[in-house]
Amino acid sequence: MNNKVVIFSAPSGSGKSTVVNHILKLHPEMEFSVSATSRAPRGTEQDGVEYYFLSTEEFRDRIAAGEFVEFEEVYEGRFYGTLRSEVERIWAKGNVIIFDVDVKGGVNLKKYFGDAALSVFIKAPSVEVLRERLIARNTDSPEAIEERVAKAAEELGYENRFDYVLVNDDLETAFADAERVVDEFLSK
Repeated sequence: MNNKVVIFSAPSGSGKSTVVNHILKLHPEMEFSVSATSRAPRGTEQDGVEYYFLSTEEFRDRIAAGEFVEFEEVYEGRFYGTLRSEVERIWAKGNVIIFDVDVKGGVNLKKYFGDAALSVFIKAPSVEVLRERLIARNTDSPEAIEERVAKAAEELGYENRFDYVLVNDDLETAFADAERVVDEFLSK
């Protein structure tokens, strides 16, 4: 079981975090990998809980120091990445790492971890459904929503780089599909 990772990636608004939280409740041996980001916290987000919040300069310094397993400049000046220290911390406890990352991060993590990783791509049934979900979230401006929708349309082109594609049309079905593929992977 040691040194396995499960990667969930999806365009924004596809339900990735909801699925990840569901899987975490069922698997006490799994631990969420907290990503680092250079964006500012939203709402009640706390450093070290949802993300490690770094300044853009500090993020760049850590890239230069080789402290990331993977990183991506997702939007201009806005970085996201996985700190090597976070992977080591979770594995030292004997836990399986679960990642909730953007699509390019998921591709990079799968490349890095290879057969030790299960990568799952979650997508909404359509781009229009995705737009509706982002609007319903009420966390982004209309401009930010359109930026995310455009990015999602591009990210859909990456789904064939994942081990499994899960369409999140019905949440209970998505939960069952996620449980099945994760259980199969962990039992290997």
